[in-house]
Amino acid sequence: MADAKANGKNEAAKLAKIPAAANPLANEPSAIASNISYHVQYSPHFSPTKFEPEQAFFATAESVRDRLIQQWNETYHHFNKVDPKQTYYLSMEFLQGRTLTNAIGSLDIQNAYADALNNLGHVLEEIAEQEKDAALGNGGLGRLASCFLDSMATLNLPAWGYGLRYRYGLFKQKITKQGQEEVAEDWLEKFSPWEVVRHDVVFPVRFFGSVMVNPNGTRKWVGGEVVQAVAYDIPIPGYKTKNTISLRLWDAKASAEDFNLFQFNDGQYESAAQLHSRAQQICAVLYPGDSTEEGKLLRLKQQFFLCSASLQDMILRFKERKSGRQWSEFPSKVAVQLNDTHPTLAIPELMRLLMDEEGLGWDEAWDITTRTVAYTNHTVLPEALEKWSQAVMWKLLPRHMEIIEEIDKRFIAMVRSTRSDLESKIPSMCILDNNPKKPVVRMANLCVVSAHTVNGVAQLHSDILKADLFADYVSLWPNKLQNKTNGITPRRWLRFCNPELSKIITKWLKTDQWVTNLDLLVGLRQFADNTELQAEWESAKMASKKHLADYIWRVTGVTIDPNSLFDIQVKRIHEYKRQLLNILGAIYRYKKLKEMSPQERKKTTPRTIMIGGKAFATYTNAKRIVKLVNDVGEVVNTDPEVNSYLKVVFVPNYNVSVAELLIPGSELSQHISTAGMEASGTSNMKFSLNGCLIIGTLDGANVEIRQEIGEENFFLFGAVAEQVPKLRKEREDGLV
Repeated sequence: MADAKANGKNEAAKLAKIPAAANPLANEPSAIASNISYHVQYSPHFSPTKFEPEQAFFATAESVRDRLIQQWNETYHHFNKVDPKQTYYLSMEFLQGRTLTNAIGSLDIQNAYADALNNLGHVLEEIAEQEKDAALGNGGLGRLASCFLDSMATLNLPAWGYGLRYRYGLFKQKITKQGQEEVAEDWLEKFSPWEVVRHDVVFPVRFFGSVMVNPNGTRKWVGGEVVQAVAYDIPIPGYKTKNTISLRLWDAKASAEDFNLFQFNDGQYESAAQLHSRAQQICAVLYPGDSTEEGKLLRLKQQFFLCSASLQDMILRFKERKSGRQWSEFPSKVAVQLNDTHPTLAIPELMRLLMDEEGLGWDEAWDITTRTVAYTNHTVLPEALEKWSQAVMWKLLPRHMEIIEEIDKRFIAMVRSTRSDLESKIPSMCILDNNPKKPVVRMANLCVVSAHTVNGVAQLHSDILKADLFADYVSLWPNKLQNKTNGITPRRWLRFCNPELSKIITKWLKTDQWVTNLDLLVGLRQFADNTELQAEWESAKMASKKHLADYIWRVTGVTIDPNSLFDIQVKRIHEYKRQLLNILGAIYRYKKLKEMSPQERKKTTPRTIMIGGKAFATYTNAKRIVKLVNDVGEVVNTDPEVNSYLKVVFVPNYNVSVAELLIPGSELSQHISTAGMEASGTSNMKFSLNGCLIIGTLDGANVEIRQEIGEENFFLFGAVAEQVPKLRKEREDGLV
């Protein structure tokens, strides 16, 4: 404590010597230090006597944001002027991670900021550690969305992301004797220095109500409750380019008019602020539990809130960029990409806005919608293909159900008139499943019927969609289904998270152009047998392993040996991802070690098995797997006969920042999902990019990684997708 106080005084003393001067575009360390000092004094968030790491982080972030805002505004004005076709990426998740290191790296001012902070008595790496991960996502879906934004910015493309500003995220994972415990994320407990609230960008979003038919036959959605969608923008800089695009997050609020002052003064406090309370619920939590009707309504509210606010924003921008436009131009200026089925309601909402608000007829609105919207499918798992209760939909979104009914009716008529051979397939192809026991809206079907293009996210996944899940649609629209294998950004996932290895790659390739062109990495093959390169590579890997070992000690109290083989599996906990199989393998390895003599054990390769990931709060089996991993670790790690040769560690609260430590330090990573069930996977790409070997099934992007790196560099495991149905049938028939 005394040391901390002394350091704090020392830092404050250094700060006092730096003149506070606003210099938003500073490049030199001294000018940057002055700009940071300026923000400490004139953008205060803490007591003026403090300049500890937390205060230093917020001031540093605001200094970097100055630079970003300059480029951001220039980008906004540029695209407003040239009026290009713009991509709008709608996603319920954006798994951003930390921003500071990524931003200064993309701006190419990392060294200058390191020196500036050193002048102020701080170390850049320690200041970066103060930042909390933005709690806006959970798994690969959200991380893909964030990688897309980074890549589109770097490629100078006109693109925006649209999401929700979740105050408490999915959850922060804590590990106790009972297993996983969920607590609310606290990333907004103070504030985020990166977001800018746009008080002039506010749109009304309606729920419930009824449909009014006007005398001329047009329809209008009225009544119900109306909340306001307020825009919070986060800048997304491209790498070494001025292009800085936006991630626009919506937050929900009620207006002052909705606060009942009479009821409040009468002591009816909860009733007085009822709509305010309901508005706050919308963006409170990512994926709220939906086992009750209230939970289902809240999830559906979230999805519609995202779609409605985003589309109103796009339409306003379309109108403002050029007056007197024809609506027929809309698809040539606006591209809406749906990241999975969560934003499906964008389809009927765009139809509603065009017909009910802009006065277009059905045929014109449908033509515009189907030329504007595209859909990315992320799963073949039946439980993940959203199906919403028709009763819940009619209750919350009555006008949209009318539109969906009409889309379905016209689709069925089209199939009957043009493809009578598909008559028997209509019950599975149509949008509305009218099973009297459980009538639902099939959101994936709505997407495929309405989108101009549908893509899978790995070649195997797309092939399964074409051959199985969407086979009948393919016979109707042969060119609608495409493959777009997922990717990752090499900036965050190599250049910034693994600087030691990045320097070696740049040295041997004699260029850093690989950061934006990964094909150049092929140039390293000619040096594969060079002992000098091998020694440097090994040194970089050991440095990353030591960083990781320090982190594991800090968060778990378990000491791991950097000289052991680091065997890592980190991803959402799910039965198909087979963390259970991995931990059973660890148990088997432990039992075999116990059976060996001390001399035999010395001949084995010491191994540290690390497993991490969050189990959904209501997914009982996944939470049991988390507990099992921790219980196995408790036994193995305290066994003096074995713990020099085997350790088992559950890495808590897996997120982007944790991944940035785990992946560079990995030597073997496990991607062992049942073949045919993982749409793509992207962590496999990140591990491979950091010089890690994969043990994996022929599933998702593993197939393409194996083709790219060579079969001899991939540890193949398990059955292939074509064998799985037969094996399942044999198991069901008791033959196995």
